[in-house]
Amino acid sequence: MKKIVILVFALGLVFSCKNENKTTVKEETIEVKDTPKITLQVVNGGDITVNKLEAFSDSLHLYQGQSKVFVDPIYIITHQSGKRMIWDTGLPEAIGSEPVTPGDGTFTIARKDSIGHQLKTLDLTYEDFDYIGISHIHFDHTGTANYFKNATWLVQENEYDFITSPEQATGLGAAVSELKNVQKLNGDHDVFGDGSVIIKSTPGHTIGHQSLYLDLGLERPILLTGDLYHFQENRQSKVSPSFNYDFPQTRESMAVFEAFAKEKNAEVIIQHSPMDLTKLQNILK
Repeated sequence: MKKIVILVFALGLVFSCKNENKTTVKEETIEVKDTPKITLQVVNGGDITVNKLEAFSDSLHLYQGQSKVFVDPIYIITHQSGKRMIWDTGLPEAIGSEPVTPGDGTFTIARKDSIGHQLKTLDLTYEDFDYIGISHIHFDHTGTANYFKNATWLVQENEYDFITSPEQATGLGAAVSELKNVQKLNGDHDVFGDGSVIIKSTPGHTIGHQSLYLDLGLERPILLTGDLYHFQENRQSKVSPSFNYDFPQTRESMAVFEAFAKEKNAEVIIQHSPMDLTKLQNILK
């Protein structure tokens, strides 16, 4: 806790005594809280090319015949207390380093570097993480989640109920099956209890989708979108992918997100945007 001593001169309290002016001086102590200190590091969670960009619109005529390159970052947040959280875990490593185009050809994907190798370059291991936060349960965000089985999984309760349902056990649920330490959320959550890292509930893309607020003590805080938006045009036009869970709820979440971003004067980072990843890397330099 810092203490700032301010000398407050009481104007108008000047007294005359035998032609000698005296000014009373009052000393006041004001306590100012230190800004919680967190650091942010970003590693590569894979490479994605969207071959059928029309899938990212609820109107299939929009973006028809277009393609776009996505990034898939993984975020490492370290608190001054020594506690650490990973946010999103990229593509499954089983995909391999060579690009593949599975299914109906919507995506071409590759995972050129493992999370384990990248953590090693930062002198970290899977066991160094206290929390794992996943914006939502799609495959490009849960790919290496099971590696962090000792961490506490911070997940919206309805998202947890869906992903652990019998119907998902051998599907999407397999990617998080090792995460047994679970803290179920119902709305926003202050991760470290000091306002430095806040999970924002922004449902709609999935039933329990989340975004992430980070106060790094810089000029502006950071607000990670998860997949509320996928690229700049999505945000500008408030367009949702055709595979969203709930379109009206997504629009409500967009309104809440934008109001919060304005209130905090936050720098919005669209997680799949190469341009926004470059912007964030420049901020962190």
